[in-house]
Amino acid sequence: NFLPRYNTDVTALVEEIQKREPLITASCLEHVIHLVQRLQEKLGEKQIHKFSLFKVLRTHILPLTNVAFNKSGSRFITGSYDRTCKLWDTASGEELHSLEGHGNVVYAIAFNNPYGDKIATGSFDKTCKLWSTETGKCFYTFRGHTAEIVCLSFNPQSTLLATGSMDTTAKLWDVEKGEEVATLNGHSAEIIALSFNTTGDRIITGSFDHTVAVWDVGTGRLLHTLIGHRGEISSAQFNWDCSLIVTGSMDKTCMLWDAVTGTHVATLAAHSKEVLDVCFDYTGQRIATASADGSARVYNAGTKQCIAKLEGHEDEISKVCFNPKGNCILTASSDKTARLWDAATGHCLQVLEGHSDEIFSCAFNYKGDTIITGSKDNSCRIWHCLKKRKDSV
Repeated sequence: NFLPRYNTDVTALVEEIQKREPLITASCLEHVIHLVQRLQEKLGEKQIHKFSLFKVLRTHILPLTNVAFNKSGSRFITGSYDRTCKLWDTASGEELHSLEGHGNVVYAIAFNNPYGDKIATGSFDKTCKLWSTETGKCFYTFRGHTAEIVCLSFNPQSTLLATGSMDTTAKLWDVEKGEEVATLNGHSAEIIALSFNTTGDRIITGSFDHTVAVWDVGTGRLLHTLIGHRGEISSAQFNWDCSLIVTGSMDKTCMLWDAVTGTHVATLAAHSKEVLDVCFDYTGQRIATASADGSARVYNAGTKQCIAKLEGHEDEISKVCFNPKGNCILTASSDKTARLWDAATGHCLQVLEGHSDEIFSCAFNYKGDTIITGSKDNSCRIWHCLKKRKDSV
């Protein structure tokens, strides 16, 4: 944990890092010091996060299923019951490509971030397709699942694509060759969540069978089954340094697990209804949970203590995420609003209003200055940050 504080001696910090990291040679020392100083400046910025509505996009005639940004937020994609995925230019609101070819609902969608040159779509037609962001042409159609594909993810290196299906299996596909690499067999019910770790050598799958499985990506071997939840898994994620796994369940709890040994670390049981989403911040030091009880919670991953209660939504919260800096949390709710919260205090900073039906998806771009919200009203809203500098504390 080398996160610089506002008053850290940067040179001393980098020298300490250099002792433990042989890749940082004398020739690149100055550059590393410069990068850490920039990080220190970023952490020191005190800004009131106010977002204003930039654009409303009526994206599809039939309901939306998912929305996703590329890394910069310059483009985003929408999946729909109309069997298409559409690619949009964020600044102009212009439709760049309509990715057509699926025979049923396009449910799971993703860019291969950080690159953003490929898009994956998973469908109820049991196939997954890989597309070119630039041309909108389909590279490959991945066939093999025997039921709907409901989740997918690229590995961080963008060499593999993982798909999770209602057929109880997950599959790994080679992005370059367009071939199946492995089938992950082990669950006894539908897989509805999956996630790679940061290094890309492990993947977790969450299932309606109440368990989360940890797999070795290289061999496709099942390493651990995380047993403890008493309801369907809703969400599962690694922290940044790959040491912890967080899981959310319909049993109203969130659980923490040791990612290396597969052992149970803690149960976070503050919600009165199902936990619908869980996430780590980018450093892995905090956890956010979202629940059908209309509240969200923030926990310290080290102490396991609840540090903030996010209360104010009038209906269930289906999505929660931290901004990249980690000082702000975004929630999406069935009450037709999204809300921004101070991650440290739980204070509501802003209510993003305007959708006429429940919001099921929300995301920040990598910089944290653009938000997208997707709603059952068939529209996406793009929100831009109005930065107002507070006096330095």
